[in-house]
Amino acid sequence: MWKFVGAAVTAAVLVISPAVWAQDAGSNADADVTAGDLRNDGGLANEIGDRLEAARAARRERQRERARERARERAATQGETRGAVTNLPLPRFVSLKATEGNVRRGPSLTQRIDWVYTVQNLPLEIVAEYGQWRKVRDQDGAGGWVHYSLLSGVRTVLVEVDQLNMHVQARGDSAVNAIAEQGVIARLGDCVPDWCQIRAGRYRGWVQTSALWGVTPGEVVN
Repeated sequence: MWKFVGAAVTAAVLVISPAVWAQDAGSNADADVTAGDLRNDGGLANEIGDRLEAARAARRERQRERARERARERAATQGETRGAVTNLPLPRFVSLKATEGNVRRGPSLTQRIDWVYTVQNLPLEIVAEYGQWRKVRDQDGAGGWVHYSLLSGVRTVLVEVDQLNMHVQARGDSAVNAIAEQGVIARLGDCVPDWCQIRAGRYRGWVQTSALWGVTPGEVVN
């Protein structure tokens, strides 16, 4: 039985809105700092820009540290499950490295093939380990056993909502530089509480974590 992971995954494209591009300069509040008189003083504008970037970096680091502290508290109270083979956390997200991947009913080549994943870079969640085999599940909760050589530790995510705005900063009021359709597979970048940076094709932006499958709520990635 073949499992095609939705035509939207392979057919979905990144949509760029000309109206959004036209609004970039005016809708970015930080750009106002270098407007007006500062345009005549490149050195001062650069200095202010550097200070703004340093402040944003410090704010992101504080957010990451708070999220790491919450994660440490959860691990201490709940206990963390780790794989018997790799000693890595379970469950954890990975991606499909191969262009095709057989998903078997059990951890052996003699076991029946229930599914064949046909979308490279598809995000998957490992829930169990046995020798060279990993039990995975996809966005729909379906899955089975996959040989470890078909998987990659590179993190990807699946866009779960339609017309997802990709912001230039991890703020809902920041400029939008791209829009991702539902079903797009993107490379996962840094994550702070509630926001993750993703890359799809030539485009990169910050989106809300709740709109993605392949990352856990509150997860910090850097």
